Amino acid sequence: MVNIVLLEPEQGGNVGNIGRTCLAIGAKLHLIEPLGFRLTDREIKRAGMDYWYQVDVTRYDDFDDFMNRNPGAHIYMATTKSRQTYTEVTYEDNCYIMFGKESAGIPEEILLEHKPDCIRIPMLPDIRSLNLANSVAIVSYEAMRQQNFQQFQLQGQLHHYEW
Repeated sequence: MVNIVLLEPEQGGNVGNIGRTCLAIGAKLHLIEPLGFRLTDREIKRAGMDYWYQVDVTRYDDFDDFMNRNPGAHIYMATTKSRQTYTEVTYEDNCYIMFGKESAGIPEEILLEHKPDCIRIPMLPDIRSLNLANSVAIVSYEAMRQQNFQQFQLQGQLHHYEW
């Protein structure tokens, strides 16, 4: 299992989608205030569909509150500024993967304190960043792949036919 951490997310639709991803992989979702929306907003429920109420969500007042309530947490920090790609690290069980807010990412002061654990998703140089929900999906599924997709149903099932 992994923990997905969103530092000051701004768009409820992204968080709703990320919540669905967390539910699909058995991850906990950690939200660090301030949020750019309310958890009761319609866009979260629309993006999270009928799954949102099942997502394991913990809220924090700020980054210091998160750090104090999760002592010793191994946190990988996703940023476009890292030289290390997300596939170059080994995601251990119960690790934390943090993503910053859509408009600015994780503050550089925080990144510098965690430099060895900063990761990036490679992309062409003219692109500033990917959508937050897409970034969470890319990195979290790499973590699940490294953990051999434990607890996942690995067989597909057709609705009306058999393979």
